[in-house]
Amino acid sequence: MVYNFGGQQNKFSIEKNFIHLCMIYDQEIARKTAKSLLQINAIKLNPKNPFIWASGWKSPIYCDNRIALSYPETRSFLAQKIAEQAQKIYGKDYVVAGVATGAIGIGTLVADVLNAPFIYVRPEPKSHGRQNQIEGLIEPIKKVLVIEDLISTGKSSLNAVRALRKEGIEVLGMLGLFDYGFDLAVDNFKAEKIQLHTLSDYHHLIIEAEKSKYIEAEEISVLKSWRISPSEWQPA
Repeated sequence: MVYNFGGQQNKFSIEKNFIHLCMIYDQEIARKTAKSLLQINAIKLNPKNPFIWASGWKSPIYCDNRIALSYPETRSFLAQKIAEQAQKIYGKDYVVAGVATGAIGIGTLVADVLNAPFIYVRPEPKSHGRQNQIEGLIEPIKKVLVIEDLISTGKSSLNAVRALRKEGIEVLGMLGLFDYGFDLAVDNFKAEKIQLHTLSDYHHLIIEAEKSKYIEAEEISVLKSWRISPSEWQPA
C-alpha cells in the first residue's frame, strides 16, 4: 500500500521498514524540533543512570514536552509547525482534540493558530458530575484531528481515538511532537487504521544530540541498542 501524504510529492511505502519516513512529514522541521527540545532540556538523556518509566522499563531517555510550554518562543514554533502540517495534510474545518493531560497545552495552542474549536479527551470518564471523557463542545457532524505530545507504545493516544469513535466522531488522524518509533506503536496504529505524523522522533534526536555533543560519542551505541529492545534493555 502506498500513500501520498499532504502536499508532498514523495510517496512512501507503509511497510514497516519505511514507516519511520511516513511518520515524519518534514525532515528539516524534525531536525529543528529535536534541537529545540534538547536546548530547553525537555528531553533528558542519561545512559549511565537510566530513568524508570511507569511501565517499569529502564530507559536512557526521558521526554517531557510539557516543559516547552514554559518557553514562549519554543511553544510558538511547535504550535505553528503542527498547525502548518495539519493544514497541508488535512486542510481545514475540523475540531482539534488534545490527549489529556500532556497534549492539552500544545493542542490548545494549535487550535488557536488554526482558529479551530478545541476539545480534550481524558484517559477515562470522570467518576462524578456528568462523567465526561470528552471535554468540550463538538457537533456530531464535525471531524476531529487528534494532537499528542509524545508517542511511546501508542496505548494512551489510541485510547483517545477509540473514545472519540465510540461517540460516532470521525477521526482524521493524529499529529504529535515526538515519537520513539517503537515497532509496537507502529503495529498499534496500523491496527486502529490511524495515520500518524510527528514533528520529530528518536532518530533525529540522536543525530542532533551527537552533533551538538549533548552526549558522549560512546553513549550513542547505548541509545541505539535501547531503541531496538526497550523492554529488555539493561544498563551496562
